[in-house]
Amino acid sequence: MSHTPSPGIITPKLKANTIVNMIKKGIRSSGRGLTDYRPIDVVVGYVQNADGSALVRLGNTVVVAGVKLEVGSPYPDTPNEGALIVNAEFMPAASPTFEPGPPDENAIELARVIDRALRELKAIDMSKLAIVPGRRVWIIYVDIYVLDHDGNLVDASSIATLSALLNTTLPKVEVDESGNVRVEKNIRMSPLPINHKVVTVTVAKVENVLFIDPDLDEEGVIETKLVIAVSDDSRIAGIQKSGSGGLTEAEILAALDIALKTGVSLIKTIESRVLEPTLGLSTNTLGQ
Repeated sequence: MSHTPSPGIITPKLKANTIVNMIKKGIRSSGRGLTDYRPIDVVVGYVQNADGSALVRLGNTVVVAGVKLEVGSPYPDTPNEGALIVNAEFMPAASPTFEPGPPDENAIELARVIDRALRELKAIDMSKLAIVPGRRVWIIYVDIYVLDHDGNLVDASSIATLSALLNTTLPKVEVDESGNVRVEKNIRMSPLPINHKVVTVTVAKVENVLFIDPDLDEEGVIETKLVIAVSDDSRIAGIQKSGSGGLTEAEILAALDIALKTGVSLIKTIESRVLEPTLGLSTNTLGQ
């Protein structure tokens, strides 16, 4: 879906000044601190026909991620490994600025940020996804759908993607003497092989103040932001900057420190939710 600029999402000047002044004092209009996420809710297994799925609410931002496994041919340069394909779509009803049509550069960029973070640290063990080495492998399709947009789509999509991957199980396969593969979708054999859990943490800057998880109104006043991908073993999997504002070396280092602390905490919380699906996940204190 297309995402085009619209005057309707520009934060009014008086409201913008109020938001900026509050952030400079270390508080937000929602009452949370600078390193607090909005409340996060995760529901795994949300799409029954998917091989893995999760619905995530990050404040009023709502994202669904679904995983579909298909048997396909490997890439020529990785004949004994599975493949990963990430797509994102912005539903027109999610925002007045989203329009029907093919994914535009915003949706494509979001999908690439998620894709690169997973690939950089080899989050999924692709070597275990070969069914007939050199001929048939598992292809992992991750589809991200933005259902309601109230800011910070990347982190919401990242949380949904990790939750969906942790919820994914491989179906039973049988290979005959000719190398033909038969899949039994109703029989699940093992979880998707995960090497590392990865999430993104968006760190925004206003008036030399850094804070995480900007909502839609805050996105209207920020000068710049860094999307930082963090792994469960405290590694940086990627950094992407947007916005015309600059960052000093000290601010970049501070942003990385915030992202590492927040990201590792966020991953642990997601793990507990996926491993214990009877427990709800709702928190606004991550990163403290």
